[in-house]
Amino acid sequence: MTAPARIAAYHALRAIADERGDLPSALAHAREHLSDERDRGLTAEIVTGSLRWQRSLDYLVEHFARRPLDKIDRDVLHILRLSLYQLLHLDRVPASAVVDDAVDLTRLARKGSASGFVNAVLRSTLRQRNRLPLPPRPALSERSESKGDDRQAALAYLGITHSHPDWLVARWFDRLGLEAAECWLRFNNETPRLTVRANTLRATRDGLAAALAAAGIQSERSRYAPDGLTITTGNPLRLPADGSFLVQDEASQLVATAAAARPGERVLDLCASPGGKTVAMAADMTDCGVLVACDVRAKRLGLLRDTVRSSGASCIHIARVPVTGALPFAPVFDRVLVDAPCSGLGTIRRDPDIRWRRRESDLAALAADQVALLDRAASVVRTGGRLVYATCSSEPEENEDVVDAFLTRRPEFTLVDLRTEAAPLLQPLLDDRGMLRTLPSAHGLEAFFAAMLLRR
Repeated sequence: MTAPARIAAYHALRAIADERGDLPSALAHAREHLSDERDRGLTAEIVTGSLRWQRSLDYLVEHFARRPLDKIDRDVLHILRLSLYQLLHLDRVPASAVVDDAVDLTRLARKGSASGFVNAVLRSTLRQRNRLPLPPRPALSERSESKGDDRQAALAYLGITHSHPDWLVARWFDRLGLEAAECWLRFNNETPRLTVRANTLRATRDGLAAALAAAGIQSERSRYAPDGLTITTGNPLRLPADGSFLVQDEASQLVATAAAARPGERVLDLCASPGGKTVAMAADMTDCGVLVACDVRAKRLGLLRDTVRSSGASCIHIARVPVTGALPFAPVFDRVLVDAPCSGLGTIRRDPDIRWRRRESDLAALAADQVALLDRAASVVRTGGRLVYATCSSEPEENEDVVDAFLTRRPEFTLVDLRTEAAPLLQPLLDDRGMLRTLPSAHGLEAFFAAMLLRR
């Protein structure tokens, strides 16, 4: 009998490939009929792992199948990917069981004629699992990194062996060099630990850590985020929800820290859902002042309302805004946060499918939308007020290039050098212009960006 987790993983991978859902929704749908928590966990592990290592797995499939991917049935390819991932990256299930399940799953998928092919590819890979034919790490000197053959060898190693698209590894290699780019890719291929932020309207970070420890859940303080905890043992999401914490990556928490909302201010969070940064700013305001949290879609507003309700914040007011056109506010805000829709390339570790969904050609259109969004937001900042622009992108086109394009269009704004006023914990994360920039290779954090602009 085929393991339920592998059947569920197969259906989730099909849904993602067919664009019938993103990773979270496909996983949720695939796991809804699994009652065993271990099966649910294994399904998530197989799906996310297969997506992380998809390019490496496909390279091996082509090698051992001795045929190009476009000559392999797509459903059969999904089965090969998830099975190879288990064989090469997991050790909880015997290899023979994985192979047998793959053959059975081929028949369940009504591809019985391919069962012998699947069996042969997997067993051939197993025989060479300790010497896989993946591109090796090239020995490059600093002078040779930019040369043609050496550069191509480096890109093949980074892209295939570390399973990332060529266009992205080329960018990171050219900007950072082989060692830092490889560090970034290794970071993206790790399984991230759960990170939470204490809702300081209800509990301090140390108080939350103590409460979690009493429930058998161990944590450690985040390195940079002042209210963050990284969970090392246990799962706090199984506890009754009391609003004492929110799940939020450490780099994402730092955006609200950089925004530095203060008690008594009028603050606008323009792209607020799901609400983590909104609640963080309300806490920094000690729930004193006015914080207007906005989004454009009804579904996103529902998620935002749930987050705000559980937080206990009373200063937050929720509003739906139009997708285009002027915002329905006067220029009265002391602080406006624009956490802009972006490529999400800084969050590949948590969202592995992004690396395959995004194209380099996406960046120009995203940047144009981001400049337009900043322009809309600028109209509601009071004189002397501050506009904070943030993304979870790693790429300059969506970050400093957007800031510079905006400043050219709106000369009444100027860039604030956060090195002169940010909290000490943020100082190591600021670049030479005083903008927040977290990097996996330098800080061990997802790639986030934030810049503060002052209306003169």
